[in-house]
Amino acid sequence: MDFTRDESQDAVAEVVVSLLERESARDIALWPIFSGSGLLAVPLPERFGGDEMGLLEVSAMLTELATDAVQIPALSTLAFGVLPLLAIGVPDALAEKVFPAVAEGAVLTAALHEAGSPFVVKPTTAAVADGDTVRITGNKVAVPYADTARWILVPTNAGVAVVDGDAPGVTKTAGPTSDGVPEFSLRFDGVQIPAEQLLPGGIAELHRFALAGIGSVADGLLKGVLALTAEHVRTREQFGRPLAEFQAVAQQIADVYVTSRTLHAAAVSANWALAQAVSSSRDGENNAEHSERTEDDLDVLAYTVASELPAAMQKCHHLHGGLGVDITHPLHRYYSQAKDIARWLGGESFRLDRLGARCSSN
Repeated sequence: MDFTRDESQDAVAEVVVSLLERESARDIALWPIFSGSGLLAVPLPERFGGDEMGLLEVSAMLTELATDAVQIPALSTLAFGVLPLLAIGVPDALAEKVFPAVAEGAVLTAALHEAGSPFVVKPTTAAVADGDTVRITGNKVAVPYADTARWILVPTNAGVAVVDGDAPGVTKTAGPTSDGVPEFSLRFDGVQIPAEQLLPGGIAELHRFALAGIGSVADGLLKGVLALTAEHVRTREQFGRPLAEFQAVAQQIADVYVTSRTLHAAAVSANWALAQAVSSSRDGENNAEHSERTEDDLDVLAYTVASELPAAMQKCHHLHGGLGVDITHPLHRYYSQAKDIARWLGGESFRLDRLGARCSSN
């Protein structure tokens, strides 16, 4: 196994870095510029003007964006939307609607959670066939960018439904977030979609790509906040000495470095395993052992993010002292995003229970 980025991944990362060097915006104001750069076309099929790259290139993109704590719907559009749809497989008519629109900047998102059930495996949201249409009824929570999403992937008891964001019968209720990114609880009251927009199965694929994407973002966030904090303790002085020269400070920043390297290893391993599984599936191979390893890696990654990322952010917050509570300081963008993605995962205990259940079942 070689986790070193190849030329295509390096090229995508370099385009992101170059874009961020030219542009000062780190919020939704960056989205039109980001979509105009062609980066959203990276995973799209060539027949829709895409580069037909895969998960590893998207992972490199998400990591570089997170290293600068950029808050745009790249994670939801690519890892919650495009990549799962490509893996599940969509009818041509749906593909011709969705993928060209994404290339032009359309936002996708996914309703991964139900109340009390993060990454719900057995959704209570129902999909009922009604002639050439399907009616969707149920409730979802913590759906990012639902207000601007052109399409929402909705796990149901019959598969993943691709619902128009402005479809009649969808009620959106805004909820609070740490990072200020728009997030909504959704109610589907007999929402009608064409039958071809209900994709049988697909929930497992949706969860895998969402977890891999979240892991890539977490990797970038911790890499970025580590660099920010290391520079702070190197240049900030107390009692006539840089903070980094105090033993306790040096030990804490070293702990964050170790956590960062651990999280990085977990993220690249899980993304590599999932990318290999996708490649094998496209080649018609069915490697049960590799599929099991992929699930193991993703569960380990989810637990690592939920347990270690918030704690590392707290140490960086502490090392910044009073600056850490200033919402105009860059640290706030890292810390707040970390809190929200850890919440999406269900928290440390939830992820430990899932990991433990997996270990006992093996």
